[in-house]
Amino acid sequence: MKQINRTAIIGMGALGLMYGEHIVTALGKNAAAFILDDDRFEKYQHKNFTCNGKNLDLQIKRSSEKEFYDLVIVAVKYNSLKSALATMKNCIGPDTIIISVMNGISSEQIIGQQFGMDKMLITIAQEMDAMRQDSDLVYTKKGVLVIGKPESRGNSLIEKISEENLEAVKTYFEKIQLPFRIEENIMYRLWAKWMLNVGINQTCAVFDTNYKTATTPGKIMDTFIGAMKEVVELSHLEGINLADSEVDNYIRIIKTLAPEGYPSMAQDRKARRPSEVEMFAGTVIELAAKHGIDVPVNKILYSEMKKIESEY
Repeated sequence: MKQINRTAIIGMGALGLMYGEHIVTALGKNAAAFILDDDRFEKYQHKNFTCNGKNLDLQIKRSSEKEFYDLVIVAVKYNSLKSALATMKNCIGPDTIIISVMNGISSEQIIGQQFGMDKMLITIAQEMDAMRQDSDLVYTKKGVLVIGKPESRGNSLIEKISEENLEAVKTYFEKIQLPFRIEENIMYRLWAKWMLNVGINQTCAVFDTNYKTATTPGKIMDTFIGAMKEVVELSHLEGINLADSEVDNYIRIIKTLAPEGYPSMAQDRKARRPSEVEMFAGTVIELAAKHGIDVPVNKILYSEMKKIESEY
């Protein structure tokens, strides 16, 4: 059976640091390495990172060093995925397993096209409230990783390898005590998490607000719910068929997070960075055009976010 001993992490944002910190705490510094291109390596090699106030002792390596890893965790923003593919290429060996904890519904396909869908597991990171501010990571909830096999489309080899990869990751997560669960209908859950992000990320970013305000009755919460409901409608047209109850389920989850916290897209706005609006409202608008329906809430969010970014 495959064993995971060495993990490479692509991305030093909130999730990359959170999972890196967890692995290093469980297994020691040599169990995980952050792989960076030359520019980021020079920027970060002497930087002191902290997690909830404690110093982190992390291993950082140049992407030009060729070394195969058992597991690669992709934890970058959508706008950085293309460069991440180049950053990680020297990490990928014949037996490497890849998981993406990125937002959206397309990163696995993009990574799989480059390195092979047989290496991918579908992964959803949810229920955490991690935020990175400069070199400081803070969180009160680590959340859970939901994992499942990619669609094999009748390919028995992909089915066999995916089963082996899922078992290896399950054993590894149990060993390091990382919260996770296996989901049979993983595409349904991927869409459900995307639905949440379309709502909470964009609403908090456009209104420059936090989880508490987004879940307090009023215009802001109406926008949050309206954006999610448009994804539910699209899911029926795409054969995913999200239940209407998922909207309330995810509102309940958001209410369990740190009230003054805010999601990654709102963090991007505060840091005046390009956002993931194309992956959220941009994709919703594209799918709506394909099916001939209107998505007015996401159109407004898209327009407002583009206006905000134009003023950076």
